[in-house]
Amino acid sequence: MLRFEHPLFLITLVGIPLMVLFFRFLLNWKKATVKKIGDEKLVKQLISGYSPKKFFLKFLLVSLAFGLTGLGVANLQSPDQIEQVQRQGVDVMIALDVSKSMLAEDVQPNRLERAKLLINKLIDRLKNDRIGLVLFAGRAYLQMPLTTDHAAAKIYVNTASPASVPTQGTVIGEALTICNNAFGSKEKKFKTVILITDGEDHDEQTMTIINTLAENGILLHTIGVGTTQGATIPDPATGEQKKDEQGNIVISKLNELFLQELSQKGNGTYRLLVNTDETVTSILDQVNSMEQKFITDQSMINYRSFFQWFMAAALIILVTDLFIPERKKIPA
Repeated sequence: MLRFEHPLFLITLVGIPLMVLFFRFLLNWKKATVKKIGDEKLVKQLISGYSPKKFFLKFLLVSLAFGLTGLGVANLQSPDQIEQVQRQGVDVMIALDVSKSMLAEDVQPNRLERAKLLINKLIDRLKNDRIGLVLFAGRAYLQMPLTTDHAAAKIYVNTASPASVPTQGTVIGEALTICNNAFGSKEKKFKTVILITDGEDHDEQTMTIINTLAENGILLHTIGVGTTQGATIPDPATGEQKKDEQGNIVISKLNELFLQELSQKGNGTYRLLVNTDETVTSILDQVNSMEQKFITDQSMINYRSFFQWFMAAALIILVTDLFIPERKKIPA
């Protein structure tokens, strides 16, 4: 599979049409200049040695050299060697609550940003494990299936926000169902779910899916974000505090008892997110204690570059252009 190391070939795609427009402008300018000098027929006789065909040929050569130079700088590459890499690890699905209650600021800077920091640090240390991501609020979505591409996982985490799931609410049960389906394998081991939420407004489906996870050998670890004292929920658009239908300011509180019950029935652990590093270490200890399986991954070792061929061809064309005159060949 070919690839461009740099996206500079896009500049070439834009530059060639611009060169064509410039060439048209130059031809029109030459015609206008001939008319300004004097009698058009007389001027044409004076410049009878000029060859429009050779001028056009020189333009084609320069344009071709420009295109080849752009391809050379973009550095077209093909995979030269592919290696099958086997890793030992487990499959980890992360379910992240992105409802508006996660914008409460009882932990700094707010619950959601603190949760994203936790996940990023966790990903950095889950080196040999496959990671998947589910975002949920009033609906749940599989944002990223299980993958060993941890860089991509962090991109998805960093862009997560309440806008990612427009429907508000907290459908923990639906999120856990998607996590369960994402594993796919019938093996009743090597799998864990990390649920990160404040536990507010959970759906009735939650307890039912917990039993399914346990039957499938999936461990459920829950991480509570927020405080039991709670905090107001700022509107990111207006900065005003969220109010209920009666006009009272809403106080969002961490439902710690519910999350503890979930982890207990899910054969996992509960952690309150206070110190990020300690929470990450605690979760890693649980994950690393699990039986691990071999995960096969394809790693591209080397890419073969072709830039030198494009640059050499461009150089040859430019040198050739120097030896092509714009004048017609005068017969001896």
